[in-house]
Amino acid sequence: MAFKEPGKARLVAGGRYRPLSLVTFAMEVQAFGQSPLMGHLINALLYGATTVLFFLALLLFFPPGKFGASAWFTCFGAALLFAAHPIHTEAVANIKGRDEILALLGSLSALYFALRAVRDRRPVLHLAGAVCLFLGLLSKENAITFLALIPLGLYYFTKSDLLTVLKSSLPYAAAVILFLLIRGSVLGWELGAPPMELMNNPYLKWDGNQYIPYTAAERFSTAVYTLGRYIQLLVFPHPLTHDYYPKHIDLVKPSDVRFLLSLFLHLGLVAYAVWGLIKKTPLSFAVWLYLIPLSLVSNLVFPIGTHMAERLLFMPSTGFALAAALLILPVKKREKPRQNLLVAVLAVIALLFGLRTVARNPVWKNNFTLFTSDITVSGNSAKLRNAVAGELVVQSEREPDSLRKITMLNEAKGHAQKAIELHPVYTNAYLIKGNAHFYLKEYDLAIQAYRQALAINPEYKEALQNLPLALRDGGRYFGEVEGNLSKAIICLKEAETYQPNDYETLRLLGVAHGVGQQHALAIDYFTRAANLRPEIADAWLNLSTAYFASGDAAQGQVYLDKAKRIDPNVGQR
Repeated sequence: MAFKEPGKARLVAGGRYRPLSLVTFAMEVQAFGQSPLMGHLINALLYGATTVLFFLALLLFFPPGKFGASAWFTCFGAALLFAAHPIHTEAVANIKGRDEILALLGSLSALYFALRAVRDRRPVLHLAGAVCLFLGLLSKENAITFLALIPLGLYYFTKSDLLTVLKSSLPYAAAVILFLLIRGSVLGWELGAPPMELMNNPYLKWDGNQYIPYTAAERFSTAVYTLGRYIQLLVFPHPLTHDYYPKHIDLVKPSDVRFLLSLFLHLGLVAYAVWGLIKKTPLSFAVWLYLIPLSLVSNLVFPIGTHMAERLLFMPSTGFALAAALLILPVKKREKPRQNLLVAVLAVIALLFGLRTVARNPVWKNNFTLFTSDITVSGNSAKLRNAVAGELVVQSEREPDSLRKITMLNEAKGHAQKAIELHPVYTNAYLIKGNAHFYLKEYDLAIQAYRQALAINPEYKEALQNLPLALRDGGRYFGEVEGNLSKAIICLKEAETYQPNDYETLRLLGVAHGVGQQHALAIDYFTRAANLRPEIADAWLNLSTAYFASGDAAQGQVYLDKAKRIDPNVGQR
């Protein structure tokens, strides 16, 4: 039966091309089988490698030989904040988040080799850096932002002139061009328009009986508001959730004070970053390191299919970690040793982040734990309401306690209904609601839910599969339990229109017409059923019984003998 949540949603505008993470998954399964433990271990090791590389790259920004041993504390502090930050839980604890980790690992490697190539006067290292950037791009497209950050890093932290910076950037530009050519040949060159489906395009609003796009002003104000939410989560990472789909994040109008606060904050950051570009202040580079990767997932450049997500902060958070470390432990030439108090402040922040991370990790144990935990935060997310409903239905199938099973299915109905209220044309929510009704033997309501899904999308495969099952089992229930023969026949005949060669539907139609003394129709349906499953003795016994009931004892005996040749004990059970 097709009662599981359907597969991947339709691709959002532009599609996705991230083959490297898929290759690592394939190699992992080939070597270790489908082991979640190994997947989590590999993610943790890659995360650790990324943190170490971030630290080593920062040491090239602020070499202790130039700035004194105290610079080590700043670099280590930034890496420590990055490692401990709870916002990274999604990227690391979710095995699928490996694309985020690999993209940043490749990007930081490229930056590291670029700085080493210039500092050590070894241009060949630029080739190694270009390869790393290319691998990062194959992991996730946002690595492309390092095509801007690498020359910025060379400008800020080396003595290279502008021409040298541009020449040094050429291998990285070549890596990006190669990636774009490959991606374009696979996915095509058009980004495409955002779909008119709320779960893949959050910038839609319900108007009467249809969705219409946000106005440009509404889209801008909502996107800028989410940027403010990102900063809040970096500074104070609570509450955390894996789901920021509509309407957890709802329309924010241009007059909303939350939008205005976020707008002025980010205009200030951009202004400071531009001013610092002239002064070459390290803190301004940290702002660029935050803003440039963030721009690609901000929905201001192009739509990404969701309002926001904690995993999307994985790359920009390097800028936040560096900025926080510089504000607490600023790097100055020939500075005296750090005051213990400042080091302690940074250590306490990292400790608090780490404790929050430890507390958040168990939520990612499995889908059921994740969904039912985060629904307390994202109760207005149609997607999460739907996910909770679907998982409750799945888990109820494995629940041995019948009372607990009924409770879970009733909870699933409530979540699915809430998802529909939030997203009136949510076909999957109607499907899952129908599934819950089906398992509760509420066949009328199950049939209604599947019809509503098909009214929205007549080609919805899962509903097309489940509706005839509900009609068939409902027909049996209406006839055998409720004694409503006419209703049973109506449901069974409709089920037949969807699945004309379903043995059980034909058998039940034969039974129903036999009970109704319509012997010719009973014989017809039993004949069709027996021809579909000639190896089943009961199929021929049913046909025999229909002939006997019609008064044709001779033909009835023929089919009874045929049934007994298959199973001598047929009819005796």
